[in-house]
Amino acid sequence: MKRVYDLSELSWTVAGYTPTSWAMGRSMELGFFATPEVAPVPAAVPGSVQQALRQAGLLPDWNHGLDFRACEWVENRDWCFATVLPAAWLEQEGRITLRCLGLDACGFIYFNGDRILEFHNGFHPHEVELPRTAAGKGGNRLEIIFTVPPRWNGTPNFSSRIKDWKARFNYTWDWIPRTVQIGIWDRIELRVRAGAELGEIRPQASILSDGSRPCLRISGAPVDSDACKIRLRLEAADGTLIRAEERPAHDLNEGILWHDLAVEPWQPNGNGLQPLYTLACTLVDAETDAEHDRDVRRVGFRSIAWKPCKNAPPKADPWICEINGRPTFLRGVNWTPIRPNYADVTPEMYRARLELYRDAGFNLLRVWGGAFLEKRWFYDLCDEFGLLVWQEFPLSSSGPDNSPPSDEDSLREMERIGRSYVRRRRHHASLLMWCGGNELQTQADGAPGCGVPLTSAHPMLGLLERIVGEEDGERRYMATSASGPTFVANPADFGKGLNWDVHGPWRRPDENPDKAREYWRKDDALFRSETGHPSASSAELLRKYHGELADGPVSMENPLWQVTFQWLERRQFEAEMGRAPRDLEEYVQWTQKNQAEALVAAAEACLKRFPAIGGYLIWMGHDSWPCAANTSIIDFDGNPKPALAALKDIIW
Repeated sequence: MKRVYDLSELSWTVAGYTPTSWAMGRSMELGFFATPEVAPVPAAVPGSVQQALRQAGLLPDWNHGLDFRACEWVENRDWCFATVLPAAWLEQEGRITLRCLGLDACGFIYFNGDRILEFHNGFHPHEVELPRTAAGKGGNRLEIIFTVPPRWNGTPNFSSRIKDWKARFNYTWDWIPRTVQIGIWDRIELRVRAGAELGEIRPQASILSDGSRPCLRISGAPVDSDACKIRLRLEAADGTLIRAEERPAHDLNEGILWHDLAVEPWQPNGNGLQPLYTLACTLVDAETDAEHDRDVRRVGFRSIAWKPCKNAPPKADPWICEINGRPTFLRGVNWTPIRPNYADVTPEMYRARLELYRDAGFNLLRVWGGAFLEKRWFYDLCDEFGLLVWQEFPLSSSGPDNSPPSDEDSLREMERIGRSYVRRRRHHASLLMWCGGNELQTQADGAPGCGVPLTSAHPMLGLLERIVGEEDGERRYMATSASGPTFVANPADFGKGLNWDVHGPWRRPDENPDKAREYWRKDDALFRSETGHPSASSAELLRKYHGELADGPVSMENPLWQVTFQWLERRQFEAEMGRAPRDLEEYVQWTQKNQAEALVAAAEACLKRFPAIGGYLIWMGHDSWPCAANTSIIDFDGNPKPALAALKDIIW
């Protein structure tokens, strides 16, 4: 029997140390000899160090003013999360392991004073067996120590030199200041295993494009014991039994195939409903019927096919997505983390954002490669809402150099990351495709025509292609986005067949409505996975978070606008109006009106060309920090900007 205990139910503390001081002396009886520089405070798990310190009154709210600068000292300490495991959990028979789904990002795990694991990767789970050592006076003390994180993973940088596996957006991007998370960002649990156990269960649901012959193939890692059997049960959401079967457990090794199931197809948002079915796999003793292990997954049945765009160049990638036989225009946004300290994001925060995208009529979210594999809640909700997911691996461009590393150590780490990503998410009906990363190119940004998108000829991107083929071969893999011969669609190249999946523009072309209409009239891109236009956040939000800075000048003289300076449009305002903005409200209204008009014009043009183009994704969806200005269409508090309503009312 396997028992799983959620360690979030325990009481945790976090304490801060001058780097490595905690290691100068240790005792099983006393825990740390060293006196912490920051005394222990209560901590949530999952949770970030920053949030624990903020709740304890030791750190300002980094979302206000320029207080993010006052929080950077946290990076320069080591931090120890500590709890005591109940003796009853540890006194059971069997193998006891600690499983951490997300540790951000490097450090050590100690149990009863003994080091049991060193970790240095924030993207894949870590699992370690607990030794059966005697408890000290403090009980069965578990300590997770985070050491000083990597210094600089943000932009600008050299992608080929970034070999620390931690989310890059935290280190500064054009839409967020430096806010480097430290902490336990996903579930942590204790597993007690006695007897046989299931390995990785892989359900593969399929259906023909006409809705006929729904099939489910169920396979898993080898089960060694011949004394076990597997019970399989597929139910509809209302509990209706679809199919049940009992088989020898070793049949999982080759796979069990169910044909002609009485199920309905899962449809993307706007095409129909999203029926989901629960598959329960139970491993039981063949003689006693005692349960050893159980795995439960939700699946949806749909068919995906990719077809060439109308009049596409002969060798171009296919960008018309047929879902259950229906050519579907892919419309959506680029998804970035909801908060910089994503350890603290709740299911309710995911639901609030995703409901906005669903209700606006979107059907695709591109999970951008500068971040991380979102929590399970995100994918579960996408399954329920019909929101397809374009999932990228954690690789991104940097500016001066946009090619990922290719040394053997980096490839080994990416092998672990890649297989972990795919195995954890491949059963989701919403998962549309995999992508190696964001804007990976052969040349530096700013080179003539920008860079040339990389292909799977690059060792790391080829490795990821192989992993997807082995682990989830029915889904599409792309080496990077943008992809094809060009990175951006230059008007001088229209008509040459060079624009496949392109990024940009991120402002109205030539900042002129007439020239913009001409640009979109001549556009020949096959897919647009990033297109945007900036606008300011509302005056109310800016005053809420940035106080007197918000009412300072709308210019680079105000440090508030410097944080995301790329999206300040003071010069454009003065060129159009012939004067400076009268006040913050006037400037906000002007930018938000322009954003709505620019995005609607681009979306209308793309929809009109379908099926000569397969889709249009906005960069970006929502803010992760209360930006003065950004290309987002939903602000930091989750309030839609006018562009969201304009797209919903006019386009979809």
